Amino acid sequence: MEIPAIVGAGLVVIGAGIGIGRIGGSAMEAIARQPEATNKIQTAMLIAAALIEGIGFAALFAV
Repeated sequence: MEIPAIVGAGLVVIGAGIGIGRIGGSAMEAIARQPEATNKIQTAMLIAAALIEGIGFAALFAV
């Protein structure tokens, strides 16, 4: 692997981590505001996190 590819892979991992962290934090805030919507919020959070992680894996394997 070349150095730019390694740096790019690191940036992908950092970006995915930040994205999933923001999703989790926002979901916790939403659940705190509307506890009755917990199931819907968790479902949407898991789907979004899975999509971000999938794109992250695809970017890593493309390197």
